[in-house]
Amino acid sequence: MKLNKHCVSIGASLAMAFTGSAAQAALAVGAATPDFTTEAARAGVAFKFSLMESLKKGPVVLYFYPKAFTSGCTVEAHNFAEATPKFEALGATVVGISNDDIETLKKFSVEACRDKFAVAADKGARIMKQYDAALWMKPDMADRISYVISPEGKVLYVYASLSPDQHVENTLKAVQIWRASVAK
Repeated sequence: MKLNKHCVSIGASLAMAFTGSAAQAALAVGAATPDFTTEAARAGVAFKFSLMESLKKGPVVLYFYPKAFTSGCTVEAHNFAEATPKFEALGATVVGISNDDIETLKKFSVEACRDKFAVAADKGARIMKQYDAALWMKPDMADRISYVISPEGKVLYVYASLSPDQHVENTLKAVQIWRASVAK
């Protein structure tokens, strides 16, 4: 699929803004993202999450995390929950994804995500493999990787770090840069 000049310039802006923090992932800035539909939960209620349907509303922050209710993943979920109103104000949807089952994610969506955003089940780790987000030592578990995906289905930004600390700050900044570029 051919990249348009607008997408490339946004990617260049994001790369310059985050020099040194972008992940060395298979899905590089500008790459087309694989579509998927899977079970998800928000506020304890299960539903079908469709990436393409969400992209119709605006950009998607898709973050992969290793396991619900572990210390780092709970911290990251709390951080995304606190920032969700900022993402929503920019027109972005936040969704976390792991290889946990839907019953676990129903509880996690309430307790850790504080009913603010959805978490999706990646049964069989198929989605994380498509996004090159599997933990290399344990390929059935997600690495901690965050993608910002444009409404056109292109990677705007990618960040990988096992530390949960910078994922929210970096993806929020990426969405802000995207929003400023489309507002011109």
